[in-house]
Amino acid sequence: MQSPLQKDQEVPLRNVRPNIVQSIRAFRVQELQEAAKALGHHFLYANLAHAQTKQDVLDLIASQFTFPAHVGKNFDALYDSMTDPLHKSGPQPGFVVVLEQIPATPKFDKEAREQLLDIFRDAAEYWADRKVPFRCFYSFL
Repeated sequence: MQSPLQKDQEVPLRNVRPNIVQSIRAFRVQELQEAAKALGHHFLYANLAHAQTKQDVLDLIASQFTFPAHVGKNFDALYDSMTDPLHKSGPQPGFVVVLEQIPATPKFDKEAREQLLDIFRDAAEYWADRKVPFRCFYSFL
C-alpha cells in the first residue's frame, strides 16, 4: 500500500500514458523527478539551452544522461543507447526523461528537432513493446 506522500508524488504522472513523448507544459521538472523516484523509475534530464547544433545537442544529452561518449556521435547511437543495452542489462522499472530547452537555431532547425523527438518516440515504442513505462517530456528554447 502506498503512503499519502507517494500518491502525491505520482500525481504528475497519474494522467500521463505510460509510453509517450509530450510537451512538458504545466509539469515542473522537480515534480517529475520526485514522481520518478516514488515510482522507482530512472530519471534522465538534459538541459539543452546552450546547444546550437545537432552535435551540441547529442553531446549534451550524452554527458547529462551519463552515457558513453560514442552516444554523442549521431541519432542512431542515441537511440541504441536508450534501448537495447539497457534492456540487456536486466529488468527496467521505467523511465522519466526530460529534454529541456531544445534549441531552435538555424543549425538545429525544425527538422532536426523532429528527428530528435522521433528518437524518443521510437524509444517509447520499444519500451512499450516490453511493457516498461517510458515517458519523455520536452520544451523548446
